[in-house]
Amino acid sequence: MNPPASSPAPASQPAPAVPGRLPGPVLAIVGPTAAGKSDLALDVATRVGGEIVNADSMQLYSGMDIGTAKLPPDARRGIPHHLLDIWPVTWPADVSSYQAGARSVIDALLAAGRVPVVVGGSGLYVRAALDDLRFPGTDPVVRARLEAELAVAGAPALHAALARRAPDAAAAILPTNGRRIVRALEVVELTGAFQATLPEFRSVYDVTIVGVDRPDLDARIEARAEAMWAAGFVEEVRGLLAQGLAEGRTAARALGYAQVIAFLRGELESADAARTETARATRRFARRQRSWFRRDPRIVWREAPDPDEVADLLRRGRAASRVN
Repeated sequence: MNPPASSPAPASQPAPAVPGRLPGPVLAIVGPTAAGKSDLALDVATRVGGEIVNADSMQLYSGMDIGTAKLPPDARRGIPHHLLDIWPVTWPADVSSYQAGARSVIDALLAAGRVPVVVGGSGLYVRAALDDLRFPGTDPVVRARLEAELAVAGAPALHAALARRAPDAAAAILPTNGRRIVRALEVVELTGAFQATLPEFRSVYDVTIVGVDRPDLDARIEARAEAMWAAGFVEEVRGLLAQGLAEGRTAARALGYAQVIAFLRGELESADAARTETARATRRFARRQRSWFRRDPRIVWREAPDPDEVADLLRRGRAASRVN
């Protein structure tokens, strides 16, 4: 079920900002994959003097272009895009370092009188950029040991170990999600505890958040998969394998990339089967994105957003924050 097509505008209740940072305005455009966030962001950025700040975790990876629907430079209308292509495909996902980079970019844009337009469907990365969150550090030695245990014992065994040490964390993580289990065990080992739920929605900026969703999303996902294959997605993956994609703990599991890797290894019978599985997995992922973003009461949902309306929401939200 889609989020409501319309919600009360947040102008009268701006998100509380944490003191000590530049106040804004910041616009965030969020929602499930293939909903049309990128096009809306470009349209609004041209109206408000904005620049795009990427919050799609897979678009951070250099060379992962077709499969992530990354806009090519000639389609960006001359609008600067930040935090694209900053990691090699062998780099493990690191939301803490992303947060530092995103805050640096957003603060610099605000200081220059530009409007940061944060765009993406990776919910944790959006919150890392915008909200008052703290992320525990990491220890390469501990992480390597846990990864080795995962390879030998498997995810369910490590999930059982997590359940003994941090039951709330284990309850929030699927027994098959080895990457998240390893991270939870690492945090427990380094800090002695693990917070299974995120803190309240408290922004460090004056932010307006618009969610984009559509009733025809499944058809759009299918069309996107067809377009990816027509654009040479399989060849993109072949090239990235030569750069170490298969060894990347995060990038190799990305939607589409994992399915093409399976095809190239002979684990799927054909490229068509990989495309079909990609579309199916993407539909499942979109449902999880909806569930994540629907929890955020600040989001104003629209099925077919008008760029002028979104620009007006931003202006109204900024005006309300000045009054309050």
